[in-house]
Amino acid sequence: MTLSMYACAHCGHWQRWFGAPPACPVCSDVRNALPEDGWNLMEEKAVGALLVADWYHPAPGVTGFRAVPSFGLGSTGWLIDAEGGNVAWEGAPYYPPDALAEIERLGGVARLGSSHVHGYGALWQLQQHFAPPVVAVGTRDLEWTKAFRVTWPVDETLELAPGLTVYRTGGHFDGHCVLHDARRGILFCGDALKVDLDGTVPRALSCHKAYHARVPLSHDEVRRYRSVIGELEFEAVATPFEFAAPVTTADVVRLFDHRLSGQPTTAALALGGAR
Repeated sequence: MTLSMYACAHCGHWQRWFGAPPACPVCSDVRNALPEDGWNLMEEKAVGALLVADWYHPAPGVTGFRAVPSFGLGSTGWLIDAEGGNVAWEGAPYYPPDALAEIERLGGVARLGSSHVHGYGALWQLQQHFAPPVVAVGTRDLEWTKAFRVTWPVDETLELAPGLTVYRTGGHFDGHCVLHDARRGILFCGDALKVDLDGTVPRALSCHKAYHARVPLSHDEVRRYRSVIGELEFEAVATPFEFAAPVTTADVVRLFDHRLSGQPTTAALALGGAR
């Protein structure tokens, strides 16, 4: 019996299965909405025929890979130039041949990782194509990694490259991690933060346990975010979906302090100053 790769058209989660999977575990989780029209689990060939590659360079040494039209949650896979070889963090929904060729041109992938399952995208493709020795995911999120093999489970911290360090935040998912690029001043924040953009200008921030269900983080979860993220210096953030600047450490700490001042909420907090 042959195992094939299938993606959920609703959220983009990939599964290796004997045939069309019976359901999508990510959509079935409380943090995601269910597809209103039922399951549409698409085999890889069908996904590849639907999508084309798109990429852009939001910061020096950082390339964001996307798929057009938007598929699933519409994630972005980040390729980060680093000492010792490129780090790929998060995954695009799919990597058509020209995207893989562009990554090859940029030097391939030496280390691979992700914040949590909503950012996995087609990480399995990058592992299959580039065979990086390091594939890093938080130990508490291993249940979501059936489509690829984790080679370096992350406990609390892991230096993927000089100046590029993974930190576990928990919260949104138990194993949720962020990646701090100390050299560029960028926090690859996973779903620890949601940025409301006006075009490309960040206007407000929020944080959530469950975005679709609008479940807030508990006070202890926010305290954990503050204790980890509040110690990192950055002037921009990159979620699994977009790049946003300027968003600073002070902006994010202000959000966390506001969340700790009363009843938990998912409401967005406007960024201060002239923004």
